[in-house]
Parts: sequence; C-alpha cells; structure tokens
Amino acid sequence: MTTRSRRTSSLGPTTTDVYPVVLRLAGRPCLVVGGGQVAQRKVEGLVAAGAEVTVVAPEVEAELATLAGVTVEERAYRAGEVADYWLVIAATDDPAVQQAVFDDGERAGVWVNAADEPARCSFYLPAVHRRPPVSVAVSTGGTSPALAAWLRDRLAEALPDELEEMAAVLAAERAELQAAGVRTDGRDWTVRIDRLLAELEARRSP
Repeated sequence: MTTRSRRTSSLGPTTTDVYPVVLRLAGRPCLVVGGGQVAQRKVEGLVAAGAEVTVVAPEVEAELATLAGVTVEERAYRAGEVADYWLVIAATDDPAVQQAVFDDGERAGVWVNAADEPARCSFYLPAVHRRPPVSVAVSTGGTSPALAAWLRDRLAEALPDELEEMAAVLAAERAELQAAGVRTDGRDWTVRIDRLLAELEARRSP
C-alpha cells in the first residue's frame, strides 16, 4: 500500500516552485481578514469572480462595508476559522494576525494569501488584465508586484483588437471537433490562429 504525505515547503520571496492555475471561485466561500483599503481591493476582485465573500475585521471602512453581496463581521479573527472557507486573504497591518491566518491555513489545507508578505502565502495573486473570455496574468512569485503590473500593461498593449472575436471563433471550432470525437488537447493551433487573425484584420481594413 502506498502512503501519501503532505510535503511542507518553505515559502518565501525566492520560491520558484509555483504551479500557475486559474481558479473558478463562483459560489465558493472566501474569507478576507482586514477592513482597510487593501482588503477592499482584494474583496472587489473576489466578488468580480463570483465568490461568496466574508470580511472579518474589528474595524471596516464604510465603502467596504457597503459592497453588495459581501458579509461583514466587525470582530477580531478567530483562531482556526479559515477551515470554513475555500480560499483566504489576510490584509491586516498586524503581523501576529497575518501569521495566525497563514498557520491556520496550513493546518487546514486552505489556500492563504497574505497581502505584501510572500513568506506568509500559499498562493500569490498575479497582476491581471481581463478582456473576457481572455485573462492575461503575470506573476513574479511575490517578489515584485510592481514589475508584474508593468509587464501586464505591456502585454495588454500587445493584444490584438480582434481578441474577443478570435476567442469565440476558436471556441466554436474546438467544440465542433470535440463533438466529432477529435481530441484537441494535443493539436497545434498556431497556424490556424495566425490565419484567423489575418482574416479578421483584413475584414476591418477599409
């Protein structure tokens, strides 16, 4: 019989063993510990993703407290409560609280991000540019959020005007192939995408 054990890694600013993913948070319970401006930005991002957000902090700024669809509890963080959530963000100015939230998350197997503290994160938040259904995300592993944001903006400028239409056409073609029993995961789409972009650009030309 094979026994699996959970590996505990030392997380910090130089961590390179990250595995980028895109999370589906719609309907999932998420916790934000903190009630200031940083917490508000994190809450807004979670709400935009459809998460069910609870905010816990002794004091919560008025604008954050009035965000639609957010449950606000003005109180101190309770030890171990991260176990009731799928994902947690700690955004306080109290190092002891930040550490407690992270430690609780490690024990409960819950993902935790501590704002601006890579050593207290089990996941990092990338800099994101959204043009639905496409999202472009850049991460520096928590080492430099400013660099991640700079790179995101440069990439956003390089995106074609036809991006949304390209995504729709390619999604339809992929679905058609799958319906015919053709696997698409190993297919080389490069030539098709280049041709599609050229076709769409030509249609827009006067």
